[in-house]
Amino acid sequence: MNTLYVTDLDGTLLNSEQKTSDYTNRTINKLINSGMCFSYATARSYNTAKKATVGLTANFPVIVYNGVFIKDSQSGKMLLTNFFNREEVLKLIEHLISFDINPIVYSVIDGNEKFSYMKDRINTATKNFIATRKGDSRDNPVTQIDNLFCGDVFYITCIDEPKKLKPLYEKYKNVFRCLYQTDIYTDEQWFEVMPKNTSKANAVKQLAKLLDCDCIIAFGDGLNDIDLFKIADESYAVENAVPELKSIATDIIDSNNRNGVAKWLISHYYSN
Repeated sequence: MNTLYVTDLDGTLLNSEQKTSDYTNRTINKLINSGMCFSYATARSYNTAKKATVGLTANFPVIVYNGVFIKDSQSGKMLLTNFFNREEVLKLIEHLISFDINPIVYSVIDGNEKFSYMKDRINTATKNFIATRKGDSRDNPVTQIDNLFCGDVFYITCIDEPKKLKPLYEKYKNVFRCLYQTDIYTDEQWFEVMPKNTSKANAVKQLAKLLDCDCIIAFGDGLNDIDLFKIADESYAVENAVPELKSIATDIIDSNNRNGVAKWLISHYYSN
């Protein structure tokens, strides 16, 4: 049986400093080089995931933007893509703006990933988020609403008050793939929208097929890992995971700050 081991990043493989520890890096690099099929599935972009996992030098496929793309971990080459239908995303963005929501719109423009936003209209929470991406080649502030629609759109992020975002989540949750959750680092409310069939679970199933794996073992900590746990053959929640995820996990392992995923892998991989 060929097994794909896939883990979430923030709160799971990454510690509270938002990086992989030296122990985790050494362990996972060793196991991948020994033949382990490994991937991570994250809401992060390839760029920010790469920075957080800089010590993972082995080559493996990675799932980013909650399943929108699968990329090669070292080259960044696209292995799978998932974009919005242009007409539907135009209507969505226009509707968000009409409700005084000023989104960050992620798209591929002339072959390059960009995140676009109305720089003179975004709120403080969104400005603070963008400040953490200072120097990022994807940063694309615009002055005209029409410029938000450039390229092939694949992800939309809204950071605002729950009273403004919750009704929009309720409206669109059955139309697109939507996430409504509090950011674990800033405590800000996020509403994220992706193409309908986008999810960590679907991307992992596609990756398992690509790698000819017939078993999936998953690791996670948050609500957005529930769909992944449901399709996995075995699932392990880190000790710091939310109760909802723990309740459906095969078992609970050590926390993200105690290298829970890496310790489980090194103690189980060679025996499987």
